[in-house]
Amino acid sequence: MTSESDRQKELELRECLLREREVELRLREMETSLHTTNAAFHQTVKHQPENSQKPWMQKVILGGKLFALGVVTLVAVRIASVLAGFIIVAALGWMSYKLFLESKKTNL
Repeated sequence: MTSESDRQKELELRECLLREREVELRLREMETSLHTTNAAFHQTVKHQPENSQKPWMQKVILGGKLFALGVVTLVAVRIASVLAGFIIVAALGWMSYKLFLESKKTNL
């Protein structure tokens, strides 16, 4: 003894379930169609210019640059130390002159 409203609700529920099944079925069909199509596969290759240098040559050039940088640094340090020596000797000489050799003026 089901009432008319209960029967309606049951029908609506069945319709809803049917729609969900249809949607799931369509989604599965779409998914299988996507996976079955074979896309064109292209092998990629790294671009290398024709006039590129060999890897060992690049390392030799880098080593040469590093060596040149070291030589330039050593020369700069030598020049700076000699210049600092001259400045120190000049400052000591000037201070010695001021302290010991400059005539003292006496206020009378």
